[in-house]
Amino acid sequence: MDLYYILVLFGIGFIGSFLSGMLGIGGAIVKYPLLLMVPLLFGLHELTAHEVTGISALDVLFVSIAGVIGFWKGNYLNKSLITLMGISILIGTFIGSFGSHILSENQINIVYGILAIIAAIMMFIPKKEVDDIPLEEVIFNKPLAAILAFVVGISSGIVGAGGGFLLIPIMLLILHIPTRMAIASSLAITLISSVAGSIGKVTTGQVEFLPAVIIIAAGIISAPMGAKISTKMNAKVLQNILAVLILTTAVKIWIDILK
Repeated sequence: MDLYYILVLFGIGFIGSFLSGMLGIGGAIVKYPLLLMVPLLFGLHELTAHEVTGISALDVLFVSIAGVIGFWKGNYLNKSLITLMGISILIGTFIGSFGSHILSENQINIVYGILAIIAAIMMFIPKKEVDDIPLEEVIFNKPLAAILAFVVGISSGIVGAGGGFLLIPIMLLILHIPTRMAIASSLAITLISSVAGSIGKVTTGQVEFLPAVIIIAAGIISAPMGAKISTKMNAKVLQNILAVLILTTAVKIWIDILK
């Protein structure tokens, strides 16, 4: 692997993880299409969909740790929400990640494209304003939260994501969680999910370890930076950035699938 390829991978990891920390997502929503397309665009070694999902799974694990650390002192982590959805998504992710190796490259891309479209639609639906509710007074539907986390886990396990790009729209639109709490708690839940995803991808031989190490190193540097900036930004601006990011990714993936 030459220096040029290392720099490209590092750049993908840095940008993706910065957005991850800022928006409360594991980063796969950004890095999945970047890892598939950018190396090829620069005339470098092309990664397969299986390799990208494996790299993403390991990357999400470490980036989520860095992001959670960035939010730790802000009192935005809802322990009840994290525990309930974390257990459910962990079970679902085990199922999805272990079963993903039987899917074809195109099938994995289609699953990813469907997830991105669903997330984009949910982000643009008007939401109940709950950002002014004191954090200690936040309540949510626990059975519904557990069921939705399990479904997200299966889907995100297939594509090597932690599920943050789906968890946040679900928290905002369906569970009515304040934006900053949703972003911080999503990272913690994503961390739990990524443990199962990483185990599934590694044991089924879907991980290219050297590219993964480079991308993870970049993410450990940039994710806390993004998380710190997030605590100082307007909640509505964060929602809009995430919505545009998810929509752009969804459109690009479907254009490639339908070529």
